[in-house]
Amino acid sequence: MKQQRAEKQKLSGTAETLRKKQQNSSVTIMSNNSSSSGCSFREVDEPMKHVELAIYIPIFIVGMFFNLGALLVYCRCLRKWTESTIYMTSLALMDLLLLLPLPFKMHAAYHTWPQEFQFACSFLENLYFVGTYGGIYMIMCIGVDRWLAICHPFKAKQLRSPKAAVMTCMGIWVLVFTAIFPVTFNLRTVVKNDFHCFHRFSENGWSPKVIVCLQIFGFLAPALTLVCCSAQVIWTLQESGQRSTTSQACVKIICSGLCCFLVPFTPSHLAIFLQFLVHQKVIVDCGSMKSISMFLQTTMCLSNITCCLDGLCYYFIADEVKKNTKNNFRMSRLSQRRGNSSTSEV
Repeated sequence: MKQQRAEKQKLSGTAETLRKKQQNSSVTIMSNNSSSSGCSFREVDEPMKHVELAIYIPIFIVGMFFNLGALLVYCRCLRKWTESTIYMTSLALMDLLLLLPLPFKMHAAYHTWPQEFQFACSFLENLYFVGTYGGIYMIMCIGVDRWLAICHPFKAKQLRSPKAAVMTCMGIWVLVFTAIFPVTFNLRTVVKNDFHCFHRFSENGWSPKVIVCLQIFGFLAPALTLVCCSAQVIWTLQESGQRSTTSQACVKIICSGLCCFLVPFTPSHLAIFLQFLVHQKVIVDCGSMKSISMFLQTTMCLSNITCCLDGLCYYFIADEVKKNTKNNFRMSRLSQRRGNSSTSEV
């Protein structure tokens, strides 16, 4: 009898320890998802579902229209490919890569996905991040290409060419895929239950190494490069004293490129940094954490508007190419007339 009682006590003790471990693990999961076991984010997440839907639907429709239209125009209407049109075509492809996962992201905001869809979810998340940061680097390349053409015209004859532009675009595609795919596949841990795709990444995704590389190489370095190149180009055009339509169009392209970059991506990367401070327990106030969570989700939604803002670049590039084509056509016609008049005089 005493041995049976002792065994029962041992069993009850082990059961109690298992319960405590389960409670601790549940608290750990909650702390990973919300950075604090006592802070509920339901009042933030629920309204954000409707906000995401209201933002993503127009972005998806307008972005698909702009980017598919740009690809159609560039591939069918342009007879000669320039460096600018090559970069813009690659940017349009990056934008389409960002837009394709948006319907799945909208679905994931309202529904959980079964466990078997984890690989498909990671693949869609990869496409989303590749489109985002590939687009950032394409915008940077457009700025550097303009800087070379205007500020260093003699070096540009050696460095700029359609073939060099194609090789640069291919290098960026390879770089972005190889840099992002290994990281994003480790953003979420393997779960045995239904999960929310595009939401609730594991702590691996908020490690200092990942966030520092994301902020420096994903945003700050391209932003500083683009701002410096654009400022020097504008200064060069103003110093030259040119007021031609070509120079004015170039200034419009530069301003639209800066707008497409800084307006969507500056607030979202600031929000990512603040959320990183939350995960590092630097910010522990529940009200501040809720505000940061809402700020992060809102800015991440609005950062996708770059797919629509890039349409401004497409318009200016196409307009500039159209004007240059007309000017070249007029010059060729004038030269033909002069040649005919000279031969008639002879």
